[in-house]
Amino acid sequence: MSVAARTAPTAIPRRRRRRFDREALAGYAFISPWIIGFLVFTVISMSYSAYLSATDYDLATNTAPWVGGENYAQLIEDPKVLQSLGNTFTFALMSVPLETAFALLLAMLLMSIPRGQGFFRVLYYLPKMTPAVATAAVFLLLLNGNQGAVNQFLGLFGIQGPQWLLDPDWIIPSIVLMSAWAVAGSMIIYMAALQAVPADLYEAAALDGAGAVRRFWRITVPLISPTTFFLVVTNTISSLQIFDQAYLLFYRDTSSSAPSDSLFYGIYLYQQAFQQFNFGLAAAMAWVLFAIIMVITLVQVKVSKRLVHYQGESR
Repeated sequence: MSVAARTAPTAIPRRRRRRFDREALAGYAFISPWIIGFLVFTVISMSYSAYLSATDYDLATNTAPWVGGENYAQLIEDPKVLQSLGNTFTFALMSVPLETAFALLLAMLLMSIPRGQGFFRVLYYLPKMTPAVATAAVFLLLLNGNQGAVNQFLGLFGIQGPQWLLDPDWIIPSIVLMSAWAVAGSMIIYMAALQAVPADLYEAAALDGAGAVRRFWRITVPLISPTTFFLVVTNTISSLQIFDQAYLLFYRDTSSSAPSDSLFYGIYLYQQAFQQFNFGLAAAMAWVLFAIIMVITLVQVKVSKRLVHYQGESR
């Protein structure tokens, strides 16, 4: 066998390997901005935060004496931490089911409209585009206990509305209502899921005599369950990090004292970091919240294996 015949089979793989290397380098070049951002804003930031949580960082002297787990022990002894966690969990338990159900209801109403669906879709999405500051200003007027539009509307039916922003029993529900104002993002996702449900399933069920309610529970709910699971997880994470709604309603004016029922975990963390300058304690609070969210998400994933139906999945 000649030398050329022996070297020919290895020359082609080398060319392919070089082309593959060039394509791989091009791919890495395209994703490099994301990799750099992930390393700088996630990996390095979280690593530094974990370090700060074990120190007593002093911003004035830029020193960080090592204190070990003292910040975490201080969290256990601080009654405001438990109180803010309780308020945050209460808000999440009220907000997540309401927002999910409200988004599904709006999506189904829009899907049933034969004409003008695009107009109403834009109309409902406008609150999502509204800045949080403007939304808070609107809800300060709407939820005013004396002259607010909500209580005036309830007064038409002879109902005495509560002091939404002053009564401790109605502070968290008022923030839940404000959060439901921007439910359009979940509504759009639900509309996409509803459009993916095969129409022939509804036709076959109707021929078998199934009513609208039964078709909803037997066909719609199982087939959109992956979307519901996604929204429940993301809305839960978002609810546990609530900050701007409560801050703009109750903490924008630092000269007045806010009610204790409006103290959420994110607000207390902000106060410790940027008002009390306890950066070590604030970093420990951030890691506790991260651990709580991870545990809740893992539980949701575990439960979803029984409740979520994926097309093509055999059980």
